[in-house]
Amino acid sequence: MFFDDKLFLIAGPCVIEDDEMMFKVADTIKRITKKLNIQYIFKASFDKANRSSISSYRGPGLDEGLKILEKVKIKFDLPILTDVHTPDMIGDIKNVVDIIQLPAFLSRQTDFYIQAGKHDVVLNIKKGQFMSPYEMKNAITKFKESGGKECSVTERGSFFGYGDLVVDFRSIPIIKSMGVKYIYDATHSLQKPAGKGTQSGGLREYIPALLKGQIAAGADGIFMEVHPCPQNALCDSDTQYPLEHLELLLKKIVDIYNVRD
Repeated sequence: MFFDDKLFLIAGPCVIEDDEMMFKVADTIKRITKKLNIQYIFKASFDKANRSSISSYRGPGLDEGLKILEKVKIKFDLPILTDVHTPDMIGDIKNVVDIIQLPAFLSRQTDFYIQAGKHDVVLNIKKGQFMSPYEMKNAITKFKESGGKECSVTERGSFFGYGDLVVDFRSIPIIKSMGVKYIYDATHSLQKPAGKGTQSGGLREYIPALLKGQIAAGADGIFMEVHPCPQNALCDSDTQYPLEHLELLLKKIVDIYNVRD
């Protein structure tokens, strides 16, 4: 199995911006997680296809993005996660990427599960904001009946009205009962989709509180978008967590993880 039986962290910038920033984030988080005995998977997107505005920054694209992710993988000896937006991308990236992520807006699309199963990849499924935790059983079954072996489910909240997301803590035991790892998305669950009109807003200040609660309640792993200077990030600037504050937060999380039932 890909994931160890210990706390794990999937973290990195929302989208690939440049080599230097990617290397800084990967190096810093690797050193922190090694010190705290947390399994670490680096994440970043080569293309963010579901932006609020057509003029929003999406990333360098598939070819250039894969080159940069491969540099991070080799330079820092780290497993890599990135998301896909069309089923044919899975075959293009599987030799570089260790975990392929299915974005929340695509979590009901059967063709993705068929292709992921055929390619025998490790799949992380973002639970759609419009789906209950119970419905993830269908998603997992699609993947496994297509030949897939290992997948995880990431909770990023459910729609509450038009402008907010709410996290249902019942998701944790429900999804874990399906025989997969449950991951909490500490950043996107506090997003306000299109909250700024042509871009998403968010409530970063509540990340620590919800993350502590999720770990105490049984989450297996954490998904976080982390940036050295969130206010200058080219994507999701209101919800990326400051790199300089990450170690202190993770220390508190490890303490909770080590004493929970």
